[in-house]
Amino acid sequence: MNDTSFTNIQRLEKLIQASVSPYHCIQNAESQLSNAGFLPLGLSEKWGDKIKAGGSYYVKAFDSTLFAFSIGEDFSDASSIRIASAHTDWPCLKLKPSPEIFSEGYCKLNAEIYGGAILSSWLDRPLSIAGKVCLKSEDPFQPKTIFTDFQRPLLTIPSLPIHLNKKVNEGIALNPQTDMLPILSMVTDGLEKDGCFLKLLAAQIGEEPDDILDYELFIYNCEEGALLGIDREFYSSPRLDNLTSVQAALDGIITGRRRNGLNMIALFDNEEIGSFTKQGAGTALAERVLEKIYSSFGYENSLNDALFNGFLLSMDVAHAVHPNHSEKYDPKNKVAPGDGVAIKMAARQSYATDSRSVSVIEGLCRKEHIPYKKFSNRSDIPGGSTLGAIASGLLNMPAADIGVPVLAMHSAREVMGTADQAALSSLCRAFFC
Repeated sequence: MNDTSFTNIQRLEKLIQASVSPYHCIQNAESQLSNAGFLPLGLSEKWGDKIKAGGSYYVKAFDSTLFAFSIGEDFSDASSIRIASAHTDWPCLKLKPSPEIFSEGYCKLNAEIYGGAILSSWLDRPLSIAGKVCLKSEDPFQPKTIFTDFQRPLLTIPSLPIHLNKKVNEGIALNPQTDMLPILSMVTDGLEKDGCFLKLLAAQIGEEPDDILDYELFIYNCEEGALLGIDREFYSSPRLDNLTSVQAALDGIITGRRRNGLNMIALFDNEEIGSFTKQGAGTALAERVLEKIYSSFGYENSLNDALFNGFLLSMDVAHAVHPNHSEKYDPKNKVAPGDGVAIKMAARQSYATDSRSVSVIEGLCRKEHIPYKKFSNRSDIPGGSTLGAIASGLLNMPAADIGVPVLAMHSAREVMGTADQAALSSLCRAFFC
C-alpha cells in the first residue's frame, strides 16, 4: 500500500467513525466544507444577496441531506452544471417508539430493519445507538433538536447456539420481529421498567424524559475499521456503502474549481429505502436548490439548458467478485478489490449509464491515469440499483454510475480494496476541474 492510498483510507476512516447516523454524516461533511471555506446557507432563506461568482457554499436539508456548490468566477447563463451524488444512509436497524420489551429477565429494544440489511451479519457484534431527538419548545412548529451518539458498545443481538439449532450451518431465516431485537440490559431491582430507555436517553442528552417528544435513532456497528492482507491491500469496515462515495464527493468539491460553471455535490438520505422522501433523490429537492442558485443571478430561464448540457456523476459501491462464488457474476464484466473505479452498466437502466456517459468517465480516467474497469451484473441476476437513474430522470441530465468494488455489500461490515478510495477521489477531483 502506497502513501496516497493510506492517506485516503485515513480520511475515509475518520468520516466512518464520525458518521454513526445520516445526521452525523452530514455534520462531518459540514465540518469538512466549513474548514475549506464553504459558507452556510439556509434552505428557506433568500440567497440573492448571499451568493456570488467565485464563492463556495453549502445548504442542509432536513438534517440528513446536504448540497455543496462552488460557482465559477466567470459564471454566466451559459454555464454548465456538474453534480456528483452519493447517499448518507446504510442498511441497519432503527428503534421503534416505546422500545422496551421484557423477556426472561432481559430488557430488549424493539427495532425494525432499515433497508436491505444482511441480518445475520448483525449478530454477536458490539452495537450502539445514534441519531436525532426532538424535544418540546415554546413553538410547537419548531421543536428543539438534539443529535446524540452513545459512543460506546451498548447492545448486542445474540445468536442461538448450534446445540439448540442443529441446522444453523445449513442456513436459517431470521425473523425481523423475533430474532433481531438487541439486548440492552438485565432486569434488576434498580431498573425501572416503565420508560427505562427514555430515561436512559434523557440522561444521555441532559434533558428531562417528559420533554422528549420523538426520536429517530439508529443502531450501528461500533467496531473500528482494519487493514487486511499481506500488503494491507484490503480495508474492512462498517458503512463503506456509501461513505466511500461521500468522502470522494467532498474531496472533489473542495479541491475542484471551474472558472465558467457550477460544481455541486448532492448527499442524499434514504437511498436504501427507495429515495422517495423529502430528503431523497426521488423528489424535486435538487432542482429546487438549483432554481434558487440560478434565480439569485437572474438566470431562471437558463436552468434547463444548463441541465441538458450538464453531467451527473452518481456514486455508489459496486459488487466485487466473491472468491468463493464467482458463478454469481457476469463471466467477463466483473470487478475485484484493487481494480480502481467501477463503471456500472445495465440495459434496464438501473444504473444511469449510456455509451456517451461511459466515454466521458473513461476519458477522464485515461487522462488522469486513474485505474478503472467496467461492471455488469449477470443477465439472470439483475442486482440492485442506485439513485443515479432516479435523479438523472428528474433532472434530465446525462449521467454515469460509478463506485468502488466491495465485498459483503449491505453487511454490518464490508471489505474494499485499499487503493480504490484514492482512485475514486482522484476521479471526483478531475470531474470538477
